[in-house]
Amino acid sequence: MKSIFIALIVLLTLAACQPTPDYADMPFEKYPVYNGQDLGLSYTPQQSVFKIWSPPAQEARVHLYAEGEGGLPLRSQDMRQDKKSGVWTARFDEDLKGQFYAFQVKIKGEWLAEVPDPYAKAVGVNGDRGMVVDLAETNPEGWENDQRPPLAHFNDIVIYELHVRDLSSDPNSGIRHTGKFLGLTETGTRSREGEATGLDHIKDLGVTHVHLLPSFDFKSLDERIADNPKYNWGYDPKNYNVPDGSYATNPFDGAVRIREFKQMVKTLHDNGLRVILDVVYNHTGDTEASLFNQLVPGYYYRQRPDGSFSDASACGNETASERAMVRKFIVESVQHWATEYHLDGFRFDLMGIHDQETMNAVSAALDEIDPTIFVYGEGWTAGDSPLPEEKRALKKYTYKLDRVAAFSDDIRDAIKGHVFTHDAKGFISGLPELEESIKFGIVASTKHPQVQYDAINYSDAPWAREPFQTITYVSCHDNHTLWDRLLLSVPKASETDRIRMHKLAGAIVLTSQGVSFLHAGVELLRTKQGVENSYESPDSINLIDWSRKAQYKPVYNYFKDLIALRKNHPAFRMTSTEQIANNLEFLDIREQNLVAYTIANHANGDTWKNILVVLNGNNREQQISIPAGEWILVLDADQINEKGIRKLPGGLLNVPAIAALVLVQE
Repeated sequence: MKSIFIALIVLLTLAACQPTPDYADMPFEKYPVYNGQDLGLSYTPQQSVFKIWSPPAQEARVHLYAEGEGGLPLRSQDMRQDKKSGVWTARFDEDLKGQFYAFQVKIKGEWLAEVPDPYAKAVGVNGDRGMVVDLAETNPEGWENDQRPPLAHFNDIVIYELHVRDLSSDPNSGIRHTGKFLGLTETGTRSREGEATGLDHIKDLGVTHVHLLPSFDFKSLDERIADNPKYNWGYDPKNYNVPDGSYATNPFDGAVRIREFKQMVKTLHDNGLRVILDVVYNHTGDTEASLFNQLVPGYYYRQRPDGSFSDASACGNETASERAMVRKFIVESVQHWATEYHLDGFRFDLMGIHDQETMNAVSAALDEIDPTIFVYGEGWTAGDSPLPEEKRALKKYTYKLDRVAAFSDDIRDAIKGHVFTHDAKGFISGLPELEESIKFGIVASTKHPQVQYDAINYSDAPWAREPFQTITYVSCHDNHTLWDRLLLSVPKASETDRIRMHKLAGAIVLTSQGVSFLHAGVELLRTKQGVENSYESPDSINLIDWSRKAQYKPVYNYFKDLIALRKNHPAFRMTSTEQIANNLEFLDIREQNLVAYTIANHANGDTWKNILVVLNGNNREQQISIPAGEWILVLDADQINEKGIRKLPGGLLNVPAIAALVLVQE
């Protein structure tokens, strides 16, 4: 018995003397995975606990500062590592509220740069240091009673894509908090012409969701410069879990940007609008110098066979979502935004860079918080990736994603022409042989017996399992505005005809199945003065010119009425592929640039028994044969009146040039 006891002591001693594994020389797959939910800062007035994950670090320390930039540390404390998880911890049994912090690790004998950790929830100016903040104190009045506006089905969504600065940077906006989160909280604002602007305009238009271009902390703007004339869309992430300071009234106090972002969300909710955040987890603004790389070099990024950074984002790097701790970070980040900021949706930039498993994990995590939170993204990459194609969250694999939608470039380019060929025409500008692509978009990329898949512009099979998985759109922040594109592709057309094309595009988007998506200002014939890629163009290019609302008021009214038509009639937003296949039937039309279809049987509980939609992209009148019976015209090229513009008999129907018609039988 004694010998067994001695042997056990020897074994335990030998185990204790085993050298700590040197993860710096191991493949990333060997790195330990931490399953705890407490990475970053855990704060109470009595205690602050800092945790970072860095398996390859030999040493780690946290520095405390009085300010968010400059100055020497108030003190520095070494952190202790849990060798099993790779997590380093520092604990302070005191109230650190208001202080700033940064981490530093030593790897292979070298101390790397001081950085916040990936999980930082508050930062100082320019995001170079984290800040100790009591998040409960950042809640605006009434935050505990904030409610998401009702949403029955994803198909009911009408998205309005907006950059925070664009809304208010026009001096004619009447908005006091120019370029700020608080600009979206102002009501009663008017242009010089007396038209509603800002929040009142968006609310009156009737959309359901405001999609904000990246509003987390990004790299390219110096927050120290008040009202910085430099501009950026924000697709260069720095700190993912913090609002950007350039949109706050005080970027130096980390609590201010949080409070003002929450106030914006609450105000939008109070006005019946849900809020979507554009998220950019596919790459970081820095590569070698990023905070991820300064804590765990290389781990968060994919590499080529030669060890260099792969670049499917065309921004210098791409993140490795398939690695456990990267997937964990992405999932916990969206959870943070959904719970702390009450966000209602997320748009994933270059979603095709992420793996399908990660996107499904994101969807599942958000579904547990609130099943009405909507997730969608770009189902493509900007370059090749070492991640095998069959694992990517590409558009063609959307049917494999659970409650995740993708943008339809099929209908986008069918409507207006190939996005990168500036003079290319589309259906609305008279280019033939796009009818099947338009039909594919109308049924929201789902399986339909009348769609000829070998004649679609990009896809050769249905890729949406259900209609909500398709984002139906014609323009967004990328590339030319729709109006500028028409100026390029049909330069000899009259303004009257271009307006008809523009309105026809809106009618296609808002009467098609799926989820409707509008670029902010499309209802005002928005222009960026011909600039295609305005990501760092000045406000003078990117602003919404509010004088155009009075100038083109009939166009605004048309889009407003289109949205109301869609919201009032569930036949335009059927909830299943089966419903669409059973109730939507295309008419047999041989003429090019002409598509017509009926939606029958009080589809999806609609009050209208039968609906007939006709889309004419020709620059001349067409004549088609329609089903028998008396029809009521409710939409033409000039107006929308659900009570009826006039009555028309079945049989032959004259369809005006460059126009949409909607006729109904009650």
